[in-house]
Amino acid sequence: MLGSLQKMTAQLADTVAYRLPVGDDEMDLNPLLGQPIRLRHSGRIFCVHCQKKTNKSFNQGYCYPCFIKLAQCDMCIMKPETCHYAAGTCREPGWGEEFCFQPHIVYLANSSGIKVGITRRSQTPTRWIDQGAVQAMPVFQVASRHISGLIEVALAAHVSDKTSWQQMLKNNVKPLDLPAQRDELLAKCTDSLAAIAERFGSEAITFLADAETLHIEYPVLQYPAKVKSFNLDKDPEVSGVLQGIKGQYLLLDSGVINIRKFSGYEVEVSC
Repeated sequence: MLGSLQKMTAQLADTVAYRLPVGDDEMDLNPLLGQPIRLRHSGRIFCVHCQKKTNKSFNQGYCYPCFIKLAQCDMCIMKPETCHYAAGTCREPGWGEEFCFQPHIVYLANSSGIKVGITRRSQTPTRWIDQGAVQAMPVFQVASRHISGLIEVALAAHVSDKTSWQQMLKNNVKPLDLPAQRDELLAKCTDSLAAIAERFGSEAITFLADAETLHIEYPVLQYPAKVKSFNLDKDPEVSGVLQGIKGQYLLLDSGVINIRKFSGYEVEVSC
């Protein structure tokens, strides 16, 4: 199978079901557990947006012209608290209105320990799976990405907003009481959350008091004791026995590879 890689698709089930898009085709990955698999990079990279050939990938799959002009590649996507739509300087106001001015979820997750994060409501539970979370719980639903970013910053003053991908892949994760963690965290952020609600109106922020913790199981036969990460830019061929899939990583007996990092890379996949 030859084509450009895209991030793996995942379906929540008793065990997450993964598929690997390669060009116009998709490969079911769960049945391949315990079997040899090989990915060989042809040396060609195609932008995931405009499809043009590029010598270098930016921001997980974009050519440089798309990287500097698309709103989805702007810094405010990574740091939504810096949204500049109201200043009239959004790169693509229409795109921002479609994707940023829609309901977002502020959540707590447990991927390498507790973390706070945000995602569009339509992207749950996909976002949690992509991060390799074993537990996740929504805390707030808000009216826009900007508001979710401001709340995330307030909560991140007390808990991490990052995942340690090495610990996540080793599965060094202890179960957490997320409702208790949530209540303790919100008690520390009363003033900052009240200020955000006063700025945007209480109707723009909904506390999801009855939300339950989602538990996520991944298709993994064996977790790595040490994490060796493959880089297709340095080594165009990756091969080994597929021992698991978690987040956007393939876990091989020879190392791990972040599929999303190499979106747009033309590869031949064989097993």
